This record gives sequence, structure tokens and C-alpha cells, in this order.
Amino acid sequence: MATAVPAASLPLPRLASSSSPTATARRPSLRKRHCAVTPVVASCSPAPPRQLTNVAAEAKKGFLPVIDKKAGYSFLYPFGWEEVAVQGQDKVYKDVIEPLESVSVNSIPTSKEDIRDLGPPDKVAEALIKRVLAPPTQKTKLIEAKENDVDGRAYYTFEFTAQAPNYTRHALGAIVIANGKFYTLTTGANERRWEKMKDRLHTVVDSFKIENRI
Repeated sequence: MATAVPAASLPLPRLASSSSPTATARRPSLRKRHCAVTPVVASCSPAPPRQLTNVAAEAKKGFLPVIDKKAGYSFLYPFGWEEVAVQGQDKVYKDVIEPLESVSVNSIPTSKEDIRDLGPPDKVAEALIKRVLAPPTQKTKLIEAKENDVDGRAYYTFEFTAQAPNYTRHALGAIVIANGKFYTLTTGANERRWEKMKDRLHTVVDSFKIENRI
């Protein structure tokens, strides 16, 4: 059982802060640890394995692939979303009608070699959400955090909400350390559209993959 700790005490790499709704994970796995988060503690139990999908080889119907060989990652995004430029983010795609429906990827250098070096999934996700993924004026809630092992590499994926005065964003995130970088993918939608969008957003997070760069 993991005990929540203050976000400020976690030694996360410095990320480009973003408070924009357009700047916003889940990853296929062979082995997972589920953390159902309460306000005080998080309980973890094994989860059924899932099959890894290589977006370079198979693009799911209704989605388009992004393959950045230089940065070393790939993922899928829903057909109809458009790429936009957002300061501090490597790539951002969003729906032009529903701006809260988006996916963003960021990568920064780090001296760490494994995401587990930063702590358990719930603590790392909580710190990232509060310090980077949502502005301090928004009320955030971590719903779930998981550890996924894919091809011998650990990924943390998580689900959370961020409440602003006029909307609530329901989001998913995935983080991993590889190639000397800390990678973050986040995607989400307005809470009122979560039930309609959640399967597509899970597909986006599930497709996120890091390749070893030579």
C-alpha cells in the first residue's frame, strides 16, 4: 500500500509548465499494477495483461499515426484532430470544435534511467498533475494510477480530473523514461463528453510507444 506524500517532495524532472486546455495517459502492457486512489492511500492489485499494438505497423480504424523517429516515440490520434503549435510541447493535436479534446507529447532530458526511480505510480502522477498538467487554480483529483511493463520497460499511466470555474477536464496520461528523456503524453476531454470519448482516449494512451534510439 502506497501512502500519498506532498507533491513538492517528489524529485520530478523539470517540465515545461502548461495551463492551457489544449496542452494536456495509458500504455499497452504485459503486466500491470492497478492503484485505486483514495484521498489518503492507494491500494494496488494485479491487472489482466494487454497486447502491445505497434502503431507503425497497424493504425486502428478512425485514428492516424504519429511516428517521430528522431524523438523516439509513436502514438495514434483520432481522425479529424488537427496539429497545433503550443509552447513547451513537442506535439499537440486537438479537435477544432471541442478544444478540451486533445493529445500532447512532451520530452525533456533527465539523468534518471527508469520511471520507477521517481517513486510509485500514484505519487509520481499526483506530483505531475499538480505541478505541470493543471494550473494551481484548478482542483484536481487522481482517479487511478498504474504501472505497466512493456518489453521490459516501465510506464506509468493514470486518470485524473481538473476542475476549472467553467469546465472540468477528464484526462489520461502516460509517462516513461527512456533514451535519456522523460516522456509525457496526456489526452482528455470535457467531463460532459467523457462517456462518449473515453474509449478513443484510452486508444490514444494505449498506442503510446517509446523506441530505443541508437
